[in-house]
Amino acid sequence: MLFENFDLEKDTSAGRYIKEEIVTVRFADEAGSVASREGANRYAMGDALITGSTGDRWSVSRDRFDAKYEPIAPLLHGQPGAYRNKPIPVWAKQIQAPFRVQRIAGGDVITGNAGDWLMQYAPGDYGIVDNTKFQKVYRLLNR
Repeated sequence: MLFENFDLEKDTSAGRYIKEEIVTVRFADEAGSVASREGANRYAMGDALITGSTGDRWSVSRDRFDAKYEPIAPLLHGQPGAYRNKPIPVWAKQIQAPFRVQRIAGGDVITGNAGDWLMQYAPGDYGIVDNTKFQKVYRLLNR
């Protein structure tokens, strides 16, 4: 199942959630790719390379990272180290069959397993979170 051209805000079975996680970040010295559980995450020089609290790894473009994460003091923004996500609501829906989604238009296609969560961070900005991690770091706001 491939999800394309959708908006979870319009899906009555989706909910709004807040992520609460401290992650470890370094910034890419050159372009490359990091292997996540869901598939390859390509990145450009300067993008954030993140290791989550459960050991999973992914990349975030620098502009998205700057808008979504804040350093834990005394760290200054842009230095490698510990960051927390800002409390920005996202849409999520648990999917009960294997599925795929394109992270952004023209971007990597990642794969989820039955029981994983389909995430919509903003219009056209998608991800996948496995159920174990989702239960650990996300909390329901409301529908």
